[in-house]
Parts: sequence; C-alpha cells; structure tokens
Amino acid sequence: MPQNFSTLEPLTCGSVSKQRKVLVTGAAGRIGSYFAEHAQGKYDLRLMVRPGDDAAKLASLGEVVEAELSNLPRLKEVCRGIDTVIHMAADPSPTAAWDSVIENNITGHYHMCVAAKAAGCRRLIYASSIHAVSGYAPDVQVKANDPVNPGDLYGVSKCFGEALCRYMAEQEGLSCIAIRIGAFQPASKADEDDAIWMMDHFVSHRDLNQLLHLCVDDERLRFAVVHGLSDNRFKRLDISSARDLLGYQPQDDFTELNDRLAALRLDKVQAAGAIRDGMKSGLRDDL
Repeated sequence: MPQNFSTLEPLTCGSVSKQRKVLVTGAAGRIGSYFAEHAQGKYDLRLMVRPGDDAAKLASLGEVVEAELSNLPRLKEVCRGIDTVIHMAADPSPTAAWDSVIENNITGHYHMCVAAKAAGCRRLIYASSIHAVSGYAPDVQVKANDPVNPGDLYGVSKCFGEALCRYMAEQEGLSCIAIRIGAFQPASKADEDDAIWMMDHFVSHRDLNQLLHLCVDDERLRFAVVHGLSDNRFKRLDISSARDLLGYQPQDDFTELNDRLAALRLDKVQAAGAIRDGMKSGLRDDL
C-alpha cells in the first residue's frame, strides 16, 4: 500500500532561523486570520490578501501584502525571504463551478508552488480538504494512504493539489505537507441544534491551529498528507498519521462539546468484545 509521506534526514532545503518567516495566503479568511492571531510573536508573519479584502484586523499581526493567485511574478516577490508558506487561498466552496476551480484552486495552487520554489522557501503547507476523499461511503473511515476519492469538483481540485505537492517535494525539493481539513468551526458551534452534520469531521480552531504549528516547525518530513480533525469519538478520517508523524494531540471532541451527545456518555461506550470493568482477563490462569 502506498505511503502518503516521505522523509529527509535531515531536511536540507532552505535555511532555519530562530524565528521562521511564514507567509499565510488567504490571510483574511477564517483559518488564516485565526492562525495569524495566535502565531504573532512566534513567527515573523507576512499575510497575503486579495486587493479589496478587509485587512484592517491583520495590520497589527504582521506584514500585510496584496496579491492575486493569477499573478505569478507578484507571488514570487511575496515569497521572497520566506521560510514556510501556509497556502490557504482558494475558492473554498464545495459547489464551486469548474471555471473557478481551474483558476483559483488549480492554476492558483500551481503558481503558489512555483513561486515558493523560485524564492527558495523551505516548505509549503497546503490546505487540502476532506472533500478529496468524500466520495467514500459514509461508513468508511478513510486513512491518509487510501486512494483519493473526491465527491465533487472542489474535491477534484484538492486531489490535484496533493499530487502537485508530492511532485514538488519529491522532484523539485520543496517540502510539502497537505492537511485534509474537516469542518473548521468554533467550539460553540458544536452545540447548536443543527450541528450534528459535522459530528464525525469537526475540527476546532485550537486543534487545527496546533496542527498548523506542528507542520511549520517540523524538520524531518519531505512530504506528507495528514488529516485535520479533532479527537472526535467518531472520526470520518483517521488521524493516526498526524499523531505519528507530527505529534498531533487534539484537545477537543465533538461528542463532548455537544450537550445532547455528552449526556449519552459515549466515552464509556466500548467496542463489542472489549474487556469491560469487572470482566476477567483471558490471561488470568497464567498471571
């Protein structure tokens, strides 16, 4: 079975400084702005927004720059001096039409990878999505090394993005980590009446933020695909690779944040056949 990661020992591309210079594309979006707010001070941030975006809240968090994903020469300028690119900019809609997918999620991602390579960046962290594998049946828990199976054209663009990341890492020397992000929501949203739709793929702000920091700081991986979910009782995506490769330790669980599910004490439910309190171990005669 193919492995969706590879390593360098040590990682030799780029240079390491005491404070990494990190570029965040799509910095005015929900994920990018939250990361910027909680990464200031730890990293030297350059925050990329589109012309016309409201970037007033970002001005105190780092250097704000304007650029379009269609403008490769400008992207090369924006990437100059950067250690790590966190690439969030894209059309985020699962119902996006092909013209937008091509322009923003495919050509735009290609331009971002080329710009990062041309500028000598060490790593690019790519915002992939659960939609890259949402074509699997609902009762299947998808592992990071399972074949891609997109459920929509947006997911198709994320499959392309992951493939391009692997090419850039293995053939062009730009380390890339792709994070398949689930339903990124504040913890308060998990307790809303209609929140059950995200029970198996919820990721809290603080959990995804932790994973992004781990991806920036890692010095070993050349390429990896990891799953960005919280530690939910029921997980559509297996998060083992994020735990094993990066030391990810998510703090939140949708079934504990939702009051109605928390009352069911699902944390006490064990798989059929597991040893329960009061049951004797099969090793009892030999212990």
